Amino acid sequence: MNDSKPVHDWSIDFDHLDPQWTSNPYAIWDALRPTCPVATSQRFEDGAYLPLSYNDIYAIAYDTEHFSSRRIIVREQKVPIVGVPPITSDPPEHTPARRILLPPFAPREVQKLEPLTRDVCVSLLEAVGDRNEFDAAVEYAQSVPVHIMCQIMGLDVADAETFRDWIYRTNVEGVRNTQANIIVRHEMNEYFLEQINQRRAHPGADLISYLLTVEIEGQPLTERHILGTLVLLIIAGIDTTWSSIGASIWHLATHPDDLRRLVAEPELLPTAVEEFLRAYAPVTMAREVVKETTLSGCPFKEGGQVLLSYPAANRDPAKFPDAEKVLIDRAHNPHAAFGLGRHRCLGSNLARMEMIVALEEWLKRYPSFQLQEGAVVTWSEGTVRGPRTVPVKVYRQQTC
Repeated sequence: MNDSKPVHDWSIDFDHLDPQWTSNPYAIWDALRPTCPVATSQRFEDGAYLPLSYNDIYAIAYDTEHFSSRRIIVREQKVPIVGVPPITSDPPEHTPARRILLPPFAPREVQKLEPLTRDVCVSLLEAVGDRNEFDAAVEYAQSVPVHIMCQIMGLDVADAETFRDWIYRTNVEGVRNTQANIIVRHEMNEYFLEQINQRRAHPGADLISYLLTVEIEGQPLTERHILGTLVLLIIAGIDTTWSSIGASIWHLATHPDDLRRLVAEPELLPTAVEEFLRAYAPVTMAREVVKETTLSGCPFKEGGQVLLSYPAANRDPAKFPDAEKVLIDRAHNPHAAFGLGRHRCLGSNLARMEMIVALEEWLKRYPSFQLQEGAVVTWSEGTVRGPRTVPVKVYRQQTC
């Protein structure tokens, strides 16, 4: 929980952990844009910057001369970062660290996972049984990507609750509590060291075994490199996708016209998914200023932290007509939900597939649903924003 003083002037004292931001960041960005293209804050060590335009966020994402990825989270105090390559890597180390991960997440490999993803979705929905009220986030959205990542990494799905606990403690508790992150990282390292040792003795067809075989410049990956990559995949590869699935279900539960249209026009779903990704982009990253520069008239001082909000880029009216509206038939949609530049999400093909399949199977079973009366939907704060709870009431027939 954020116990800091509330924000009174977002232009010079922003705090992305403030409850106002967590509940509705869009209103904050809209109010700032006309007069303040880059907000600042001294709440964070060495100061922090919040660019709000698509063009500035794009420029920073591509500028490795002035901005480093060695710090990917804006924190009150800078703490030593234990690398999670390739996301914390800068050139020249970044390119080979990313390249080795491209084959496992290529479109052909993702396509092989679609039948399993559909089976997982059907199984989760069948587990709901005849209940008409349940939590679509906890019982569905948050489970789909866990199962798929277990398959990719060759992990026991029985450990799913452990992974969910790590994600919660990292992305919720760890937002303010550095010690919580250290403890979780230690637990994850122990777990994955055991998995690595098992693969060394008995290699399989999974991602961990693959990482033990690949090389960078003729050298095998160090154990530290492998551990960092596995930590990245289990944290970033799950929470982001379940947040996107959950946000999509929340949107349809609160926008009955869009729900009816998708049920009537299922072929529109891929286009709608792109719009859900734009409108409810889950990921906000960070950079550290390593060389002084200026954007939109704002000087960025060396050492400062930059909140790189891809969700804000996606709501920029200078880039997207009717940016504040969710248009499920938006034809031209160059959104930044998967990031920009060299760190663009390498799992984007997987995330899209999981979202489409999860929503297809949901709509087949529940063509009519809404939020439960009086339901309170809570959204996560920090690096990944998504609905942690989506209490729904479903109808077996279209009656609402």
